[in-house]
Amino acid sequence: MTHKAGFVNIIGNPNVGKSTLMNAFVGERLSIITSKAQTTRHRILGIVNGDDFQIVFSDTPGIIKPAYSLQESMMNFVKSAFDDADILIYMVEIGEKDLKDDAFFDKIIHSKIPVLLLVNKIDTSEQEILEEKMSYWKDKVPNALVYPLSALENFNVDTVFDKILELLPESPAFYPKDQLTDKPERFFVNEKIREKILMYYKKEIPYSVEVVTEEFEEADDIIRMRAIIMVERDTQKGIIIGHKGSALKRVGAEARKDLEIFFAKKIFLELYVKVNKNWRNDKKQLRRFGYDE
Repeated sequence: MTHKAGFVNIIGNPNVGKSTLMNAFVGERLSIITSKAQTTRHRILGIVNGDDFQIVFSDTPGIIKPAYSLQESMMNFVKSAFDDADILIYMVEIGEKDLKDDAFFDKIIHSKIPVLLLVNKIDTSEQEILEEKMSYWKDKVPNALVYPLSALENFNVDTVFDKILELLPESPAFYPKDQLTDKPERFFVNEKIREKILMYYKKEIPYSVEVVTEEFEEADDIIRMRAIIMVERDTQKGIIIGHKGSALKRVGAEARKDLEIFFAKKIFLELYVKVNKNWRNDKKQLRRFGYDE
């Protein structure tokens, strides 16, 4: 029996549904999802295995024009997704016309590997508009196979998956067959906490935050965790904590619920807030937090 394996990398503008799609493919909530742009900061691998195949999906940050060092690092993750892809998924949504970076778009239309262009969120559109957009993208990216999709409603996800299997090159597996992702457990603790901050705080606060899990001790029936929420200014620390600690307690309680589902164990979670000034422009700090790899 021949074995297929390859990297299938998902790129696109912010908030087009890249994380929702990868989670649908993998069957686990590996990538956090919120309505805010720049929710995904890292390149996250989700691995799907079968007896005769292994698909390594890659979720990437939404493509933006970088304004500070953190965003430059995020765009470096996108660049790396072009370098090792066996199949490229370019994801757009109804109403969208162009990628926000001409250089990336040029790479897509001149790609030597298969490109699947997925028009997502079709559940929000009328049939006439969908047909118009499908025609537009077929003309715009003639080298791509174009599919309508609703990642949220799981419409056409199986069809796209089957096409990926068909296009996948013959290769041995890249990872052990029982491995789900390339990220350590602490990474997902950090991300679940950051997801709640994105959901419950407004304006600049969520983008000024980084989370670091300092302790992760697993016993038979419980995992004990201690995580630090880093902010850039003292005023932000006060907002994160809230009146008598109420806001921070809410983040902790909601994150703990998700983590108990994710790890299938009881979770004891302690949260602390520290000021780490200008971390988003500090190369040394960014390396510490897993950027600029």
